[in-house]
Amino acid sequence: MTTCTDFVTLSLDETLYGIPVDRVREILDLRPVSPMPNAPSHLLGVIDLRGENVPVVDMRILLGMEPKADTPQTRILVVLLRRDETEAVIGLRTDQVIDVARLDDGDPSPLSEGQKLAWDGMSILGIGRRNGAVISVIDLDGLFHGLPRSTILTERPAASHEAA
Repeated sequence: MTTCTDFVTLSLDETLYGIPVDRVREILDLRPVSPMPNAPSHLLGVIDLRGENVPVVDMRILLGMEPKADTPQTRILVVLLRRDETEAVIGLRTDQVIDVARLDDGDPSPLSEGQKLAWDGMSILGIGRRNGAVISVIDLDGLFHGLPRSTILTERPAASHEAA
């Protein structure tokens, strides 16, 4: 599954999610996003991050939720996406970033076939708990699996990664 023990926890509505901390580059306060013409609804546009154009995706829309207006807690989580032999840096617009934490029981538990109920679950690595609250751990690569490559504007060859 995953060898990461720390997760960046975030919320969308009242639901908690986690992203392996080793895939998170930084957490940004909300900033202006330049819209892209004819972009899909989940692609909000791009931001300039130290000279690099980083696409910003609305995580709510990717997860099938209704859009929501920004609040003072809205953040952009800059993450690394791996796809085939390429990597991309993208921003995920989230309602709120909570903290970096370990799950109560270590790694998240995978969903059994019964729990999936005919749902492919590609965007979820598993379920964990933090202080008793359920956290769905996001599989970033699975979340973007079915989306066209044009959604990811900053692809580059993947750097070699050593196993931990």
